Amino acid sequence: MKKLILSTAALAVTAGFAMADNHGKTVRLGTEGAYAPWNFVNDAGEIDGFERELGDELCKRLELTCEWVKNEWDTIIPNLVSGNYDAIIAGMSITDERDEVIDFTQPYTPPDPSAYAAMSADVDPASAVVAAQATTIQAAFVADQGWTLVEFPTPEETVAAVKSGEADAVLADKSFLDTMVGTDGLVMLERMEAIGGGVGMGFRESDAEMRDMFDKAIQSMKDDGTLNEMIAKWEVSSQW
Repeated sequence: MKKLILSTAALAVTAGFAMADNHGKTVRLGTEGAYAPWNFVNDAGEIDGFERELGDELCKRLELTCEWVKNEWDTIIPNLVSGNYDAIIAGMSITDERDEVIDFTQPYTPPDPSAYAAMSADVDPASAVVAAQATTIQAAFVADQGWTLVEFPTPEETVAAVKSGEADAVLADKSFLDTMVGTDGLVMLERMEAIGGGVGMGFRESDAEMRDMFDKAIQSMKDDGTLNEMIAKWEVSSQW
């Protein structure tokens, strides 16, 4: 009964921000498509994962048509700013540095712990060569510690570097590494890091109205429990 009441209330709120002139409007959502379970390309060649399901649900609530655009991580913010798509939904942690360039919605997941994977459980990141994806919070963390950092364009390359011996460990979101450990001898280290401020959608600073609409839609999913259900299904983070 409680959930039904919450759901009814959320639908009422949704009706307030899904404006009539939204119907049929297309919004282009940019994602990396290479960071399972957050976002990835499935066997049919389509964008899939937690953020695909989330983005589609947000567009449904806002009566918008979603168009998904795959973009490499290292140019995902510049291509948003230049207008190649309208929003970023790509496992992007909210940071002060990024917020200087684009605007974020409220986080749709709490901060995901960052974890280390290596070929041996005895690796000490402080004295090791640590791989991380370029321009991520993990790469910035390793650099700030003064440790030896090697950066790669894609998350798969960071893991491959550990398996080949080019790096001793990789630092990434734990939810991503959970999909990688157990193959070819890769193990998770006990040490984890709490970095980042949660994951949100990114918008151009000039698109405040669109950002606010999506922000309210995210809040409606928190209020009716739908967002927690998706988080649990895809195991991307702790729940709200």
